[in-house]
Amino acid sequence: MSEQFFERSTRCLTEEDSYYRPAEGIWTVAQQVAHAAQTVDWFIEGASRPEGFDLDFEKLGVAIRGVTSLTEARKWMATAYENARKFFEGKTDDELLRPLPPGPVMGGVPILGIVGAITDHSAHHRGALTIYSRLLGKTPIMPYAE
Repeated sequence: MSEQFFERSTRCLTEEDSYYRPAEGIWTVAQQVAHAAQTVDWFIEGASRPEGFDLDFEKLGVAIRGVTSLTEARKWMATAYENARKFFEGKTDDELLRPLPPGPVMGGVPILGIVGAITDHSAHHRGALTIYSRLLGKTPIMPYAE
């Protein structure tokens, strides 16, 4: 549902809006979507590896700054959510309740906890993108119903 809400909220944005940013130094439309996609991947990766989450945020940011196409960012988002579904598919209760690796990000929280974190983070960025949409004179649709 998180993926569907994100898609509906941002549907009014087009490839032509890729470079839009409300102010200098703020991520563009394409970068906002790419960051949300990257973070879905980041949560899955962090839950999958013994050392936990990659905290090299500068490196992660470099990847985002290179994104210029909303179309490509949307493809990344679709792939990230598909990979997340595959990650959770078939997991037993014991696997879902296994604690995440120790560390400053959700250390010791059950793996299942990343579902809420992905949902919250995606909601944060779709909210920002609805503001971008309105600043562009567009009206985003209600995300909770088609």
